[in-house]
Amino acid sequence: MISEVPEIRVVYQDDYLVAVDKPAGLLVHRSPIDRHETEFAVQKVRDRVGRHVFPVHRLDRPTSGVLLFAFSAEYAGMLGRMWMGKEVSKQYRALVRGWLNGAGLIDYALRYRKDKYADKYKRDDLPPQPAVSEYQCIERYLLPYGVGRYPQTRYSLVSLYPQTGRKHQLRRHMAHVRHPILGDTTHGDGKHNKFVRGEFNFDNLALTCTQLSFVHPITAKRICISAQPHFNMAALIENWQQYRV
Repeated sequence: MISEVPEIRVVYQDDYLVAVDKPAGLLVHRSPIDRHETEFAVQKVRDRVGRHVFPVHRLDRPTSGVLLFAFSAEYAGMLGRMWMGKEVSKQYRALVRGWLNGAGLIDYALRYRKDKYADKYKRDDLPPQPAVSEYQCIERYLLPYGVGRYPQTRYSLVSLYPQTGRKHQLRRHMAHVRHPILGDTTHGDGKHNKFVRGEFNFDNLALTCTQLSFVHPITAKRICISAQPHFNMAALIENWQQYRV
């Protein structure tokens, strides 16, 4: 649980769009999931730029990184159609349990998981939805700590490229291939979450949207918007450089 959400940072802005680096722990907009929450990305961005904004996509509350807004419903709709048409390239960085080798593709259909508030009118018998993610291992670490029955612990820093947009797709796909994302309390490994929390004071989800790339719907120019992993995740990666293999 994040006790204090950092201020939001604008990473791109023009006459039509604005993108921010969303901190971990911040909801995109008001939700029945947490009726007591008083701060939202939509509100913070509106106050920061002095204009009404319309979210183009979502990031889960614990996920940080590039979050895109439009300055009108029309522009948001244009970008939304690009999103649905797979015309937007997305890159994430994550820390996962175990060692991954090279690059790979996860093609594993995901059953829709209903939210008891937002999805209460959706059917219960929806078939699994096609879901595809690509990954690329960036660094591997061997820590001299025992977690479970092993005397040493392995982790990987990976780039993730979702080709579809299912709920919790990256988190569920990495759990499916037995490399859950650190700090994931829903789909992750509780022993490893407890280890990094106790040994390294890391109490976040180690998942950040680091890049969005698309052709601007108005100017037709290629736009690439980037952000770095959030502060706690970046600090953990820096700490683990001594354990690189």
